[in-house]
Amino acid sequence: MTQKEDTNAWPRLAVFGAGAVGCYFGGMLARAGAPVTLIGRPAHVEAIRRAGLFIESIHFQEHVRVEAATDVSAVREAGIVLFCVKTLDNESAAREIAPHLAPGAVVVSLQNGVDNVGRIRAATGIEALPSVVYVAAAMAGPGHIKHSGRGQLVFGVLRSSPNPAGQREQIAQLADLFHRAGVPCRISENLEGDLWVKLILNCAGNSVTAIGRTSYGQVSRNEFARKVMAAAAEEGIAVARATGVELPDVDLVATGLKFAADLGDATSSTAQDILRGKRTEIESLNGYIARRGAELGVPTPVNFTLYALIRLLEESAAS
Repeated sequence: MTQKEDTNAWPRLAVFGAGAVGCYFGGMLARAGAPVTLIGRPAHVEAIRRAGLFIESIHFQEHVRVEAATDVSAVREAGIVLFCVKTLDNESAAREIAPHLAPGAVVVSLQNGVDNVGRIRAATGIEALPSVVYVAAAMAGPGHIKHSGRGQLVFGVLRSSPNPAGQREQIAQLADLFHRAGVPCRISENLEGDLWVKLILNCAGNSVTAIGRTSYGQVSRNEFARKVMAAAAEEGIAVARATGVELPDVDLVATGLKFAADLGDATSSTAQDILRGKRTEIESLNGYIARRGAELGVPTPVNFTLYALIRLLEESAAS
């Protein structure tokens, strides 16, 4: 197991929600020497305490020494808290950590969706930093994270931020930490646009792979699946524009199809949740596009259909 740098050079970090995203990014920080505590489910915590976190990456395979806990109070000593819970647990999870946060602690949302920061603020008053996460990863077993593609972060200040100057300073420090850990980061001047790009890509691919019970690569090679993905992306683009979001000047439909092809055998988080009989984040993905479209008078029949089918699969698994 490795611990490559003096921990005194790093702030203490906690990862609340040590699933695939939390274990990958928390594990990368710990591998570089940062003092990290992963807060997660008992089976994962027991395995990590016993043998470390096993990162099976496309770049390396390694057991990484890292602290692990099941109790939310473990965030108390952290200067930075990576908030990695499923979006359906946003409000309850934010209320859990709020009484335990150290004064001045920075909370960073590493989640899917575009409205997490606002929901966390509304529930607790915590001013979390937003981010865009690109990683293909899955928990392969207790204490075992399998990384199969990408692994980048995008930070930036939202137009709605009450403290843009302070957040810019925090973001610069965060980006430096992740760079030191070998995680590529970019600071965006249009984070709203970047968040919506990720949302559109997720809406095009996640639900289709989940319904088809297959990989990104397989749906990218299927003529009919590509048409569904393209239609879902086009609806998302229309809703973003009606919302007033400035999207990058790129062909997002083509980008989404290439994104799926590049991910190959990787499966989406939605597909993983359906396979395990768990609730998904569909309310924050296609469901969000469908609701926002209805509010703005933008038709979203494909996104609504994908949302409805995923909800049906969730209910079938629960019955």
